[in-house]
Amino acid sequence: MVSTTDVKRALSALATRTDTATRPSVAVIDEADDARSDLRRAAGFVDADGLDRLDEAIAAAERAGDEAAAERGRRARAAFRRFREAAAGGDSCGGDNDRAGDGSSRQPPDHFRPAPGTPKPDTGQDPGR
Repeated sequence: MVSTTDVKRALSALATRTDTATRPSVAVIDEADDARSDLRRAAGFVDADGLDRLDEAIAAAERAGDEAAAERGRRARAAFRRFREAAAGGDSCGGDNDRAGDGSSRQPPDHFRPAPGTPKPDTGQDPGR
């Protein structure tokens, strides 16, 4: 969970920003790109409706003809999707889920099988245990 102090600091920085040479769409893409390197920042970005803002920023960069910024935004968006999938327990590596080799996504049988325990010889323990 992102702290209230972190959110206030980020909002204050955005409100008092004097960097007018950077288009707002590029600033959002920069924010998303930078947030990928820190889990706390990534969570804060997502909590602050960052993914919706990122989608809008990518579209704005495409309209402005800034393909480099749009591509960075698409890479950041793909990373956030992988983060979400990993958090949900999915296969975020993009790998093949066909672990059983039969077209299904179930786990293959392993070499461990339920079996009776090994009885101690002098205890009179039931060998079928």
